[in-house]
Amino acid sequence: MPGPEADAESPSPEIVAMTVWPSIAAYPLGRQVGRLCSLAGVGKFFTIGKLMALLTIPVSLLLFFWRLAPGVARRYVLTDRRVVVQKGLGAVETESIGLADFDTIALEIQAGQQFLRAGDLVFQASGKPVLRLPGVQHPEGFRQACLRAQQASVAVSRIVAEQRDRTAAPGGSRNQPA
Repeated sequence: MPGPEADAESPSPEIVAMTVWPSIAAYPLGRQVGRLCSLAGVGKFFTIGKLMALLTIPVSLLLFFWRLAPGVARRYVLTDRRVVVQKGLGAVETESIGLADFDTIALEIQAGQQFLRAGDLVFQASGKPVLRLPGVQHPEGFRQACLRAQQASVAVSRIVAEQRDRTAAPGGSRNQPA
């Protein structure tokens, strides 16, 4: 994976925990398909939305393959240190945010995304958006994975700092029990 392989505090390479590809709900036309397919109808079996789903199959397929095109393809990668947006078949990093650089992750479901089981994840620091991941499939699962990775990263950093303080203190030893 492109990006920093190692830094001063952590000499080990980044480990990819999860990769998610955005759905067609990341695009305005995809959200329009979602809005059309969620229309109600007469009775429980026949709905206008089901008819629209059939009629929009060509558009949905076009969007599906468009999102995988070499210059367009995007993916969202969660590592043990950050969340990365990669673009293209070569997985070139375009944006990233460290796990310690955000406070919350808001889930925003735009019109048409609910039918497609997608949503936008907005990473916020001090109440301000710092990174937006549009059209994430099953967004709550990826959101929870990011939050768990953040909690684990903070806990490990705290333990490493405590160990460093203990060994740096006068008379400190690595063999002392915690």
